[in-house]
Amino acid sequence: MTEYLAVDDGMIAYDVAGSGPLIVLAHGMGDSRAAYRAVIPSLVAAGYRVAAVDLRGCGESSADWPSWSRTAIAGDLLAVIRHLGGPAVLVGHSISGGAATIAAAREPSLVTAVVELAPFTRKQSIRPGGLRVRRFRRGMLRLAGAGAFGSVPLWLSYLDLAYPGGKPADWAERLGRVESLLREPGRMKALRGMGRSAPADAGAQLGNVRCPVLVVMGTLDPDWAEPHAEGAAIVDALPSGLGRLEMIEGAGHYPHDQFPDQVVSLMLAFFRSAAVRA
Repeated sequence: MTEYLAVDDGMIAYDVAGSGPLIVLAHGMGDSRAAYRAVIPSLVAAGYRVAAVDLRGCGESSADWPSWSRTAIAGDLLAVIRHLGGPAVLVGHSISGGAATIAAAREPSLVTAVVELAPFTRKQSIRPGGLRVRRFRRGMLRLAGAGAFGSVPLWLSYLDLAYPGGKPADWAERLGRVESLLREPGRMKALRGMGRSAPADAGAQLGNVRCPVLVVMGTLDPDWAEPHAEGAAIVDALPSGLGRLEMIEGAGHYPHDQFPDQVVSLMLAFFRSAAVRA
């Protein structure tokens, strides 16, 4: 059942399943909490209380907001954690990976660990030769087109590329849900706003994080020419010993949807580590 939390500038939608230590799941831009539909049952079965959140402007959260920055998103996520009686492990995908970094740095008492899935957490630059990588070049063209023109078809075309080598069994339903949401008033504005939001605010907070961080990247993620290098750079920018990078062979930008069992296995092993107090 969808629940709603009033924050300063609107309403954040979320739902909660299970009981036990709290995990909060935050999706990427142009999506909804349904992105985690394949991992939630396993986390609940493992003994966790799992809250899946619709970001501002997305899913069932209110559509119109004054800011789409990672800092603003971090404030929403912290509000949800407080409301649910945290602390929590905070899991963020793509833009929410950067937001999770900011939340952990700002409120260390509320965030005991962070999982970043294909995160945009650092200022981006194209390395020499990067555009020679075909999947990266194609991905950037489709992302840029979707943002520049507010094009739902180009976003769906990007999603097709972002799931290389295999789609979930409910792929047609998933695409239909994404398309339906993006055609609602204000939803494409949110996607475009998030796309224009640079991750410099998140990068500036990496050195201030005090909890363990797991970074998960797909080897075929079209958002980077060198996904491993991006993940390693995030880990290197964290205080020594806090970060761990795991690569999922064959995954694109949505490892938690393409390979949910593998991602859950990595997460649970991370949660069981001595340093994490979920």
